[in-house]
Amino acid sequence: MFVVAFLSSACNRSENQAEAATGGNAKVGRHLIYSYGCGSCHAIPGVAEAKGTLGPPLQGFAYRTYIAGSLQNTPENLFRWITKPQEVVAGSAMPDLGVSDRQARDIAAYLYTLQ
Repeated sequence: MFVVAFLSSACNRSENQAEAATGGNAKVGRHLIYSYGCGSCHAIPGVAEAKGTLGPPLQGFAYRTYIAGSLQNTPENLFRWITKPQEVVAGSAMPDLGVSDRQARDIAAYLYTLQ
């Protein structure tokens, strides 16, 4: 029982830290990731049907050093990557889906919970 409570507490801390760092809502971000079909290209833990193999799997995203192979993994860089991937890396397979700044913060919050 204690182990379950501790693990649940750790998950909540992770979500709280991700939301504080991004100004987003991780639960909303998970829904947006599903709605935008990100799982068509990426395998994403916690997102239904997200088993894509074209893009990198996103498990452990919180611990990655780089985004898109060259950007430091910071919230601001992630917002840019989510909203304007072609401006960040021209010719990237990552499509510009018209994600708003608010939505990018929510998506980033969820990605930063993936440990």
